[in-house]
Amino acid sequence: MSRERHIMQDIQIQFTLFSAFYSPLISTMSGGFLEAEGLNPKWSVAPVGVSAMDALKNGSAHVVQSALSQGFAALGRGETLETTHFAQINEMDGFFLTAREPDPDFNWKKLEGAEVVLFGGGQPLIMFKYACHKAGIDFDKIKAINVGGAAAMDKAFRSGQGQYVQQQGPYPQQLEEEGGGHIVAEVGRQIGKCGFSSLAARKDWLETDMAHAFMRAYRKTRAYLNETPAADIARAEKDYFPDISEAALTRCIATYQKLGCWPPHAEITQEAYEATMDIFAYNGALQARYSYDRICSPPPD
Repeated sequence: MSRERHIMQDIQIQFTLFSAFYSPLISTMSGGFLEAEGLNPKWSVAPVGVSAMDALKNGSAHVVQSALSQGFAALGRGETLETTHFAQINEMDGFFLTAREPDPDFNWKKLEGAEVVLFGGGQPLIMFKYACHKAGIDFDKIKAINVGGAAAMDKAFRSGQGQYVQQQGPYPQQLEEEGGGHIVAEVGRQIGKCGFSSLAARKDWLETDMAHAFMRAYRKTRAYLNETPAADIARAEKDYFPDISEAALTRCIATYQKLGCWPPHAEITQEAYEATMDIFAYNGALQARYSYDRICSPPPD
């Protein structure tokens, strides 16, 4: 190894939300893949109400976890994009529905008339409404309970609100382990393949040596996630989830592997991109259909 490879360069990474669903990015750190490329990861989570894309714009982050819908919204406002989505993180919705009691015969029709703790807006709600459409039920018949973000929703359900709750892993698995709920459905299975979340960066950054090093690490991470037992991935990630048991984290990762949320390819496919536009169009949240290259770029080689 050359002497230069021993000189570590800080790479600033910001998450919009932090959960095991974003293991393709978390495991670049926990699996040592970034360090192997000479990159020292410094990570953060965007403050509530602040877009991680702002960190790209002000230069405080090199790479952020975002979503294609960010690009839809920005173009809808008439903005010129200096940022681009260059690699997929998840190719499927990663939310779960948890009920208070076990229900091996659950079907989505049971949500009509039921109280459900749901995200009050944004992509989680848009995807959930589309899942209801695919399931053939009337979303307007659900008694939605909106209490805020993920932590508030978990607290509300634990305190007795709602018959069901919408959560990303590993929080429903932890709830299940503690006997506070039982997972009855995977929202992604109802929706199918789509460009749920992605990596974004400034367009000029993609030309840098750091970007190429990051991408080498990221491709290796995606292979690792598909080839490694969930228990080993969970063991490596455990320090990032101090309030989650290793057993719950393992079950969560195993489910995401089985669902196919993390296929080996890193590219955002045209198929996934179009499916995401279909979902937003169904919800009246898309002003126009935008060409792929207005929002996405191929990842660095």
